[in-house]
Amino acid sequence: MKHGLVLALAIAGATMRSVASFAAETQVAATADPAKGQQIVTQVCSACHGADGNSASPANPNLAGQGATYIAIQLSYFKAGTRNNPVMAGFAAALSQADMANLGAYFERQTLKPQAARDKNLAMLGQNIYRAGNPASGVPACAACHGPNGAGIPANYPRLGGQYADYTYAQLKAYNSGERAHGSAAIMQGVVAHLSDHETKALAEYIAGLR
Repeated sequence: MKHGLVLALAIAGATMRSVASFAAETQVAATADPAKGQQIVTQVCSACHGADGNSASPANPNLAGQGATYIAIQLSYFKAGTRNNPVMAGFAAALSQADMANLGAYFERQTLKPQAARDKNLAMLGQNIYRAGNPASGVPACAACHGPNGAGIPANYPRLGGQYADYTYAQLKAYNSGERAHGSAAIMQGVVAHLSDHETKALAEYIAGLR
């Protein structure tokens, strides 16, 4: 229980610092233009993420309804190379900070078409972990930071609800392996290190059906 509380507090502190830093550096969040973001989406992003941020492939995340600041921060990580993804690094290289803010503003305004859980028993296990964590292994409740319905807390914690189970699972495994090592990744690594592979799949399954 103590371990889970320490992790939750650390997540809050680390994420708030990253958000504050990004806002201070760009100073464009308040003047972000979703119409300009849509132009970039039409020209570049729609092929993988859909014109409205609803991806047609589980390999590519849904971005519709995701927090604007979170999207802008992740794009800055891709551009800097601190989040390793050759495809996204190539796209982000041409983006200015204003472009990133505009993209975030556009996607945040789109309506997510949520996925559905495919395995009821697996989703039930995921529900227990998401809502209450696992005190025995020191896993904090995901709902504490990402909200009971997975909507997240804008500018602090990303939306998870309705995301493809395959994508969520892949990202949790990436944290566990150290592949995702940017921003507050060390905190997430501390969380997923205490999850079994079965629990990780269960969480991803449950999150997909969150509304």
